[in-house]
Amino acid sequence: MSEPFLFLHNYTPMVEQRISINFNARYYKLGEINKDTVQVWFVLHGYGQLAQYFIKKFNSLEARRICVIAPEGLSRFYLEDVNSRSQGGSSRVGATWMTKEDRLTDIENYITYLNSIYQREIAGLKAIPPITLLGFSQGVATVARWALYGSLEFQRMILWAGILPPDMDFALGKEKVKGKEVIQIYGRQDPFINAERLDEMKKLCDQLNIIPEIIKYDGKHEIDERVLGQIN
Repeated sequence: MSEPFLFLHNYTPMVEQRISINFNARYYKLGEINKDTVQVWFVLHGYGQLAQYFIKKFNSLEARRICVIAPEGLSRFYLEDVNSRSQGGSSRVGATWMTKEDRLTDIENYITYLNSIYQREIAGLKAIPPITLLGFSQGVATVARWALYGSLEFQRMILWAGILPPDMDFALGKEKVKGKEVIQIYGRQDPFINAERLDEMKKLCDQLNIIPEIIKYDGKHEIDERVLGQIN
């Protein structure tokens, strides 16, 4: 009698492998850092956005002698599926900071990337202007992780239309954000912000021992330039 499954005796299980590589990535900058610069803002976009368009929301800051630096999520993708692109001719691309697939590697990679931008732009300065970290939507969790696990100094975090990551190291977080200014901003018509998410955000802030200044405005899921004008 034949043994149809005999080949299974020679089966070698699949093993995940890891490799480190040099990786080229881009970011965008509005204005220069010089003796006249009064602040530097790092602004991190939301899911499906690109830094080159996101940074335009902050054009008004340049006139206030604020240099704006916009990193970009390391994973880019077409915003519509193959059928939609072929029928409508759209080829719009967006970026994301991470997905649930191999998420810890994504987090490690973007923190390394953000640290590299900070080192290039800030670390060598003799006089460092006040640093603001702004995260929008998915960028809120990204900016929070960078603040906790990254190699940087900052004075303020602006958390716009998003919530903190619930899996952060809160003991470390308390030390990292101690004495920092924290501002929470959201639009009253934002479909992604509801009472449940606001309650979750408050609980997460409580675990960090922070009481953010809260700014609400009549708007949706977007950067509102009128609100930017209110932030010194």
